[in-house]
Amino acid sequence: MAHKMVTSFRRSVSFTNPPSYISSKPRKALHVRSTSLPCRSHPIISQLRDGISELTNSWSAAESGSRTSAWLCDGLRRLKAVHESLDDLLHLPQTRESLRRGAGECSNLIEKLLEDFLRFVDVYGMFQTLVLRLKEEYSASQIAVRRKDDLKVAAHSKNLSKIAKEIGKLCSNFISVGKLSTTAAAEAPYDDEAELVDIINDVLNVTVSVSALLFGGISNSPAFRKPSCMGLGFGKKSKNLKFEAGIREFQMVNLENLKKKTDEEMKIAAKKMHEIDDCILGIEFCGERAFRSLINTRVSLLNVLTQ
Repeated sequence: MAHKMVTSFRRSVSFTNPPSYISSKPRKALHVRSTSLPCRSHPIISQLRDGISELTNSWSAAESGSRTSAWLCDGLRRLKAVHESLDDLLHLPQTRESLRRGAGECSNLIEKLLEDFLRFVDVYGMFQTLVLRLKEEYSASQIAVRRKDDLKVAAHSKNLSKIAKEIGKLCSNFISVGKLSTTAAAEAPYDDEAELVDIINDVLNVTVSVSALLFGGISNSPAFRKPSCMGLGFGKKSKNLKFEAGIREFQMVNLENLKKKTDEEMKIAAKKMHEIDDCILGIEFCGERAFRSLINTRVSLLNVLTQ
């Protein structure tokens, strides 16, 4: 894939600066803009900015009633596409040149970006493990409900609450993400390095936003948490993060209330629980694909440093 991208966009290095451009920053003779970051009209740059804008504006602005599991999966697919575009950008030789030059001029620029992306990879790896546990526990709870085993239903409900709480706590890992990269952008001696870091930092920020909606949406859902526990227990470090209301499908069934249901109501609840099970599967699948795209992006950054 790397070789294809280089071949496709090699012509972008021929663009020159507008005649009226005047920079107050010192430039080296060989470090001209046309051989570093691709111009703003470059397809990959435009693709990245459009993807970030869609996630930041239209997707994240969805009404609470529209926040379904399908909406979450759509956000994860969009996030995956953003990281794939960033991965394509990182394979361009002019991008690598800018980052390598930035690493020499700024204080460990690439290492700071690698640290942020490593945190994403770690958190999404934990999320995948927790979603797997959530899926298995919820499937077991359905069996207990069908058998009308109240003790097991209570035990599974307690376990689901613990898992959902752990998912909510994942957001606290993102407190420092992007801050180091912002500092690096301010220190960049050339406009092209600063612009590149700004784009990457936008990707970092939108990843944090989507993740907060994902983790908070699952954690604050009555299907997995007791109403008295939702929105609590995320720790002091996460007090500045915004946690959202639960996902619509996950509000349909509360295991704690099933004891009071009639046989007919239990049949309806069992059907809804099966639908929730399918929703969890969808989120697990889309989360795994987003996780892989995060790994690929970090590998590309690491290649900039080592190759």
